[in-house]
Amino acid sequence: MLGRLIRARERHLSQRDRNRIVRPFEWGLSFITEQAAGSDPRQVLRRHAQRALERSAEFYTLPEVSDYRLVGQDLTWTSVVETPSPENNTVRAHFFPAPRHEASRAHARRPAVVILPQWNAQPDSHMELCRVLNRLGIAALRVTLPYHEARRPAELERADHLVSSNIGRTIQSMRQAVLDARAAVRWLSTVRGYDRIGIMGTSIGSCTAFLAYAHEPQIDVGVFNHVSGYFADVVWRGISTRHVREGFGDALTLEELREYWLPISPLPFITRLRETRTRPMRFIAARHDLTFPVDLSREVIAETRRAGLPLDVAWLPCGHYTSGERPWVYLDGWKIASFFRKHL
Repeated sequence: MLGRLIRARERHLSQRDRNRIVRPFEWGLSFITEQAAGSDPRQVLRRHAQRALERSAEFYTLPEVSDYRLVGQDLTWTSVVETPSPENNTVRAHFFPAPRHEASRAHARRPAVVILPQWNAQPDSHMELCRVLNRLGIAALRVTLPYHEARRPAELERADHLVSSNIGRTIQSMRQAVLDARAAVRWLSTVRGYDRIGIMGTSIGSCTAFLAYAHEPQIDVGVFNHVSGYFADVVWRGISTRHVREGFGDALTLEELREYWLPISPLPFITRLRETRTRPMRFIAARHDLTFPVDLSREVIAETRRAGLPLDVAWLPCGHYTSGERPWVYLDGWKIASFFRKHL
């Protein structure tokens, strides 16, 4: 009974936004390569995915960032991925220093967490979580995702360029999000001197956080709020991305899209974690999730456990949207904060 009510609520909440646009399908090869003119787009995307998977350390390499600028609590720097939208090329983050750490740089432990919100998050999203972490003695840096808030071009009402039926642009945008997250980690560690760093992401922020976690050795703890192994399957099947799915039409199959988007999917990088030092991580999933379908969450949990990785799993008795509503938001927040409190 409760499950039916929650799923009905999920469907209602997924339909409240009236500004979702079905955009035309595009291969978007120019966003991932300069040498695709006249080529079969399927072959270009297939080769790109294979190369990115084989050389993921190179694909997600973070060059030097030299222009971090902190004014009050607002941090900016230039993204290492240059996109056609100038607004999007400046990364923006809000810094929540833990007072006792800032008062004494010699404090024995200086933990901090990078926070990555969900797709189309509002400016106040996850701010309260940052304040909760502060009360636990943990600093937080809430990063604005590509094409969100002040990074969103004037012609967009939503962050459509982060996830869209333009295959190449979505790859570029997600790669940018991961490198922005790694740059945030670098600022916390090298500029501010934090010695224990966690990362936490919600929904698409969870995917981004996992990819950063798999490629950034300075991250000590990861919490991933809503999980799935394949980026394409969430877009294809989730109720929040029906307009994106409609944009693809019959231009390609799910199997093709899954292959092209493997470099921005968590599942291929689970085995990579076996090659790194053991680090605590928690997957949080919702039993009535229609945006990250539950079978996809169970699949990535099973794959992670089959890989022999230490994994803590927390199930919420709600859905994707409802995890942001009372009382579930409090439970979700505690599942996040308590894990960092224990391991940072």
